[in-house]
Amino acid sequence: MNIFTTTLLITAGLSIILAMVSFWLPLMSPDQEKVSPYECGFDPLGSARLPFSMRFFLVAILFLLFDLEIALLLPLPWGDQLPSPQTTFFWASLLLILLTLGLIYEWVQGGLEWAE
Repeated sequence: MNIFTTTLLITAGLSIILAMVSFWLPLMSPDQEKVSPYECGFDPLGSARLPFSMRFFLVAILFLLFDLEIALLLPLPWGDQLPSPQTTFFWASLLLILLTLGLIYEWVQGGLEWAE
């Protein structure tokens, strides 16, 4: 057998085994909370126009921003193999400085204070 056939058989076998285990393993005793369409704790029949916390929104946006920063800086270790690594590290440090200044500004303005 060649490597392609072996890989294909192992992949198919593992997929079938995992699919069979996923049907046999879980407990089949649903309760009222599990069969409800909303497990998050709010009433689905109430008003959809509830007030939204702007502090929660700000923290969520900051989390997404710094998560994006990690995604942008992830290929940085391979930047030293480029023809001009100084340019890569310059732009990466400029991004870090800009995001740090933004975080300091939010902190000084009190946007990160969860409770008053």
